[in-house]
Amino acid sequence: MRVVIGEDQFLLRDGLVRLLEAHGMTIVAALDNGPDLLNALVTEKPDVGVVDIRLPPSFTDEGLRAAIEARRQVPGLPVLVLSQYVERLYVNELLADGAGAVGYQLKDRVLDGDHFVDVLRGVAAGNTMMDPEVVSRLFTHNTRDRALESLTPRENDVLRLIAEGRSNSNIAAELFVTEKAVSKHINNILAKLQLPVSEDSNRRVQAVLAYLRH
Repeated sequence: MRVVIGEDQFLLRDGLVRLLEAHGMTIVAALDNGPDLLNALVTEKPDVGVVDIRLPPSFTDEGLRAAIEARRQVPGLPVLVLSQYVERLYVNELLADGAGAVGYQLKDRVLDGDHFVDVLRGVAAGNTMMDPEVVSRLFTHNTRDRALESLTPRENDVLRLIAEGRSNSNIAAELFVTEKAVSKHINNILAKLQLPVSEDSNRRVQAVLAYLRH
């Protein structure tokens, strides 16, 4: 798998290179600023880009802007963005095109190398992978939503895991229930939230995230 990295902190950038190479990935570029990152994403068309939201020169949102522009020029380009914090505006902008193949993870997650690589592979495969803290903030934003209030505690657990991009089998293992039970919960959730039923797990994630962001 070919990867482009955009990260201005040398130690983290070097650590990402070493981690991903140890898992058999090829780093085609590792850059420390927004303009060079955009150029690499567009010209190299990697299997996935790992992008720090805040990059030089202004350390605001150059990384995010580079990722969004790269996906405009190369539709569906898989991108996993990293941030120190959960910033809902950035989450919304990243998810705005509804194309999938995106992820938003807190930098702390890099410390769990195996989990981070699993998330990165998920994004490269076209899935939407949201950090649990991001999902928690989206839920908090919608605490007064009547449809959400109608969900049972178990349905809330399942909904959170769906929004993180988990598969039915993964949700079942996490909650110690059968996949059949998970499917039943998901159907109930989609009905209560008036979301379209889909066999495509990523479309389901996108629908749930769109609902939580409104």
